[in-house]
Amino acid sequence: MLRFFILSLFLLLQIEGSKRPNVVLIICDDLNDYVETLGGHPQAKTPHMRRLMERGVSFTQAHCNIPICNPSRASFITGLYPHTSQLYGFEKWRDNEITKNSRTLMDHFRKNGYHTLGTGKIMHNGERQEWAHYQNDADYSPLAHREGKNIAHPDIPAPFRDEFEAIDGSFGPLRKVKAPFSWKSGNWKRMKDYHYESEDDRDLTADELNGKWAVENLEKLATTDKPFLMGVGFIRPHTPLIVPKKYFDLFPLESIELPAIKRGDVKDTFKQTVTSPEDDRSGDRGSKLYDTLIASYGGKRELALKKFIQAYLASVASVDDLIGDILDTIEGSPLNDNTIVILTSDHGWGMGEKDYLYKNSLWQESTRVPLVIAGPNLAQAKTCQKPVSLIDLYPTLIDLCGLSKETKKSAKGRPLDGYSLKPLLLNPTGKWSGPDAVLTAMYKWANYYDPAKQNYALRDQNWRYIRYENGKEELYHVKNDPHEWHNLALKPDHQETLKAYRKTLLAKIPA
Repeated sequence: MLRFFILSLFLLLQIEGSKRPNVVLIICDDLNDYVETLGGHPQAKTPHMRRLMERGVSFTQAHCNIPICNPSRASFITGLYPHTSQLYGFEKWRDNEITKNSRTLMDHFRKNGYHTLGTGKIMHNGERQEWAHYQNDADYSPLAHREGKNIAHPDIPAPFRDEFEAIDGSFGPLRKVKAPFSWKSGNWKRMKDYHYESEDDRDLTADELNGKWAVENLEKLATTDKPFLMGVGFIRPHTPLIVPKKYFDLFPLESIELPAIKRGDVKDTFKQTVTSPEDDRSGDRGSKLYDTLIASYGGKRELALKKFIQAYLASVASVDDLIGDILDTIEGSPLNDNTIVILTSDHGWGMGEKDYLYKNSLWQESTRVPLVIAGPNLAQAKTCQKPVSLIDLYPTLIDLCGLSKETKKSAKGRPLDGYSLKPLLLNPTGKWSGPDAVLTAMYKWANYYDPAKQNYALRDQNWRYIRYENGKEELYHVKNDPHEWHNLALKPDHQETLKAYRKTLLAKIPA
């Protein structure tokens, strides 16, 4: 009798397991709101991202919790705010006492009976052991190469190419180059020659290899019963913005539109004062990237920004095609009936607004990210305008997949900080238990750990409040000023609003 009961229970669990939804998590790197329907750039060509939006819910005010790669990914993959883990910079998550004692999203899925597999850039470093199978490490290539050194694209002028070199200083189409130039591929430890003769005779890019791997494995998984979590981490549009020429051809340089930029807008802001005196922009990377780019094109600001934006739009379009291949595979198989697909990014990217060309700011361009969730029994072709953040992804997937809510490995770990988005996935205009304002941090220095000495922003439906570690503040009425052009923090008639946001922030951050 006992044997029969155990067998029956085992079969029941097997049946329940087969009903659990699969999850495909697609993470792009440095992807801001240059996505169709999000309004970031009117010329963005992302039909497949839009297609996913038509299948699910798009969160139009989704924001990261820290706008730079390593801590952002460590945050949403462990479900912990930076001020909870004290991981603000480039410390490895597995060296942090709190994050290493808290389960990553993929490890938690594996512990709950899922097959887990991934490829590309999911976390910034050290993730292979967290998956049942992991294919390719993060690979930023193709990279231009000359005389034993990775360099900027040969078309990039000085001083931009020399100052920022092979990664941040490089953008342009893949093309045939002559000696002493060549192309290299692979991650930093295993570089190899990259073959390029023509558009039709070349090696696949790192992103294309990851897209191909995802498609091939989805085809195999369509014939299995065990639920799975697949992570696909695309590098573009992270620099170097080097992709096949056909994507540049979609955006003729002369037709590129510049984003809405108010000249002199930087004058009432204080981001650069965190690292430099107010009159010195050289210590702030985003300011320096902007200034150096303009100088490299002879002070022709419009031309310089058009060149960079063209490369960024081309890079986004290249990733969109790969996302389309993944969606085609899912939609053309039995997976379509039981697979949740999520698309997001680790943070955004400023494109010259406030004389800034980079991530790692507390303004809209750096914090806003696409977040699309589609799946069985969820709302379709809907938008949700409530401010939400990446910290909410982990609890949402626990809720949608029926997983255990215990995510700590030991007493040294921490419970999840976010809230499930499931109520909003069922009714995007309804209520949920999450906060009204999104909290985003920005580090003072890359490996400086005191939560009370960092920079923070709150963003709700009406306001963005920024407080820098030196006490300087910015306040934007985003409902009336969506470009954040007017800092109201010093205006006498907004002091009560300022006090209210100070109080809200201090209640969230340890003193």
